[in-house]
Amino acid sequence: MAEAHQAVAFQFTVTPEGIDLQLSHQALSEIYLSVVRSWKKRIIRVKNRVISGVYPASPSSWLFVVIAILATMYTRSDPSMGLIAKIQEHLPVSQISTQCQAVVSAVVFSTMLWLLLIFTMRLCLKQLLSYHRWMFEQHGKMSTTTKIWVALVRIFSGRKPLLYSYQGSLPNLPLPAVKDTVKRYLESVRPLVDDAEFERRNKLASEFESSLGKRLQWYLKLKALWASNYVSDWWEEYVYLRGRGPIMVNSNYYGMDFQYVTPTPIQAARAGNTIHAFFLYRRKLNKEEIKPSRIPGTVIPLCSAQCERIYNTTRIPGEETDTVQHWEDSDYIVVYHKGRYYRLRVYQAGRLLSPREIEFQIQRILDDTTPPSKGEAKLGALTAGERIAWSKARQKYFSSGVNKRSLDCIERAAFFVTLDDDERGMMADNSPEGLDHYAKSLLHGNCYDRWFDKSFSVVYYKNGKSGINAEHSWADAPVVAHLWEYVLTTDSFQLGYNEEGHCKGEVDSSLPRPQKLNWEIPPECEEQISRSLEVAQALADDVDFHVFSLRDFGKGKIKKCRVSPDAFVQMALQLAYFRDRGTFCLTYEASMTRLFREGRTETVRSCSNESSAFVRALQGGEPADVCRRLFRAASEKHQQLYRMAMTGAGIDRHLFCLYLVSKYLGVESPFLKEVLSEPWRLSTSQTPVQQVELFDLVNHPEYISCGGGFGPVADDGYGVSYMFLAENMVNFHISCKHSCSDTDAHGFGGQIRTALHDLLHLLDPLSREPIKKEESKAEVKKEK
Repeated sequence: MAEAHQAVAFQFTVTPEGIDLQLSHQALSEIYLSVVRSWKKRIIRVKNRVISGVYPASPSSWLFVVIAILATMYTRSDPSMGLIAKIQEHLPVSQISTQCQAVVSAVVFSTMLWLLLIFTMRLCLKQLLSYHRWMFEQHGKMSTTTKIWVALVRIFSGRKPLLYSYQGSLPNLPLPAVKDTVKRYLESVRPLVDDAEFERRNKLASEFESSLGKRLQWYLKLKALWASNYVSDWWEEYVYLRGRGPIMVNSNYYGMDFQYVTPTPIQAARAGNTIHAFFLYRRKLNKEEIKPSRIPGTVIPLCSAQCERIYNTTRIPGEETDTVQHWEDSDYIVVYHKGRYYRLRVYQAGRLLSPREIEFQIQRILDDTTPPSKGEAKLGALTAGERIAWSKARQKYFSSGVNKRSLDCIERAAFFVTLDDDERGMMADNSPEGLDHYAKSLLHGNCYDRWFDKSFSVVYYKNGKSGINAEHSWADAPVVAHLWEYVLTTDSFQLGYNEEGHCKGEVDSSLPRPQKLNWEIPPECEEQISRSLEVAQALADDVDFHVFSLRDFGKGKIKKCRVSPDAFVQMALQLAYFRDRGTFCLTYEASMTRLFREGRTETVRSCSNESSAFVRALQGGEPADVCRRLFRAASEKHQQLYRMAMTGAGIDRHLFCLYLVSKYLGVESPFLKEVLSEPWRLSTSQTPVQQVELFDLVNHPEYISCGGGFGPVADDGYGVSYMFLAENMVNFHISCKHSCSDTDAHGFGGQIRTALHDLLHLLDPLSREPIKKEESKAEVKKEK
């Protein structure tokens, strides 16, 4: 209990001689340094708000304007056209000289002029960023209008922007017309239904468009006027936070480690380096030193609002709806190992612990033989089960006393860490199933050894492998992927390890030990933990996963065929699904809408009339020239749909919001009810590589990530995540459910692999290559 005593700043005892007050100088020093660190962060935050608030101008530009106005005054000219004199007349100070009054008036006028210029520049930049025609132009052929637009964007974008500098200049998400959305919806379902069913849906849509749709759209226009984004708040609440089923598998997603490299086989050392890297990223985040994300190869900024809740964030369960709770700061993490929870402070005397010191503290936890408290070992299962049950248990058993203090400690932590006793990744026998087990472990683990409510949890395996599991409501995968890319590259290319595989540096052995959290779990709560675990375990056991790498070719060869790599894969998925099930299905591809303020995602309905015509032609044995022509039309259509989704002209978010308005008004819409109940049997997502400048994949090809994945959206469907790595490799993560006899992750993976090769041979007959068996490259264990 030494660490508990160190946390108390003073103690007192009552004696016959009076009160004996004992001060703990170490504790008082820690409190003082904590206050200093907190104030430093506040000052940095205020400074950054000022800089971002005046962007694209700079605070120093105010001085330039003031000097310019004063200089013109001394030349006996009046740039204000009488305004400075008017300001001087109304100054409340009359005791100072006339000359001083004139100077003060000039400064006031200069400030007003400066603010007006800033407002004008931001307004101009906002209008410029609302132009999206450049996205629809033919690749490599830029119009004169777009060239002028690019030049103006560069002029008005300013220099050295902070992370949130563009937030005030991003346009609002546009609201499409009901007529346009309904038309696009009908076009998207045409290949999925027969003529009679399409005629019925067409009639429903027409009735909705001409009557109720106009009324619902009017209310949505009101929201779009005062809200910066008419979708995002409702999307977070109703799609994520109001879901009452388990978030494990159904909502959370994961990211994997390097595929062929493990920087060190020592579990504690790997944790030491990467935990330190996580806090280095947080420091850059707090100082807004991270560059704003942009569309690759352009100057167009993306919204950074989701970055605000990466750390110190937890999803809190409720009976009707959950909430996302974010705290401004946290100087510790919570670590789980062998059924025990520990609080590990990563700051000592106001400084961030070195990687070697964090490794030392992690090793202390690994070496600790203290048994878990009664009911503690599987406590995390509450976050994996039904949300209502977790909410009631939280309120009944964790609202006071030691349980509340320990739960608060977990929820307020910067993030959550699990020290897993298993070995994961590509095993020594190079079996392809190794990645499948790795994926399932990251997605759900043992259902109780992750805290699924935390914004993200990091898992460290016994053999030095790591991975990340993220809660979905607060942000989408690209935000977590950006963080994960930074951590992995910092770990291997900046921090590194010594010859023995340990973190570099020295250890302060006087560091206080990690503090084990205490619990008093009553038998009734243990029963609820068991019930939640039973629900979660059934869900986890039902998940079928397959992860494989296509190394025969990648985006490099696809681009040589003059095709978008994403469209190529999406057409392959349509072909694979048709071969697998003999029909087409409603297909979801996630597209980002971060070109707009507070934008998140939109759906690209990848199954189109053009894609289905191509697949039927290829399967029907049509001539190669005909199939190539249909493929080109299908891929162009897909690109068009993707661009429309990115620029706010999608289908599903608009219909989703119209449906919510109808529920608020208490009116029924058969059309909207049917649209919102349609299952997504093929849910897909591409994981982008964002920070290519962090390290050189050409010289270090082994340092490629496995990517990440998610669980199936429909009980009888597939979840497919894919990632293009360098120029000649694509990784796929496929999920489905064992309980559905029509789905098989490995079988569908084989169909995808065959479809990809067939498409390449169709576009480039000379590049026919045999399909390689699913072998695995031997993994490299880095010793330094």
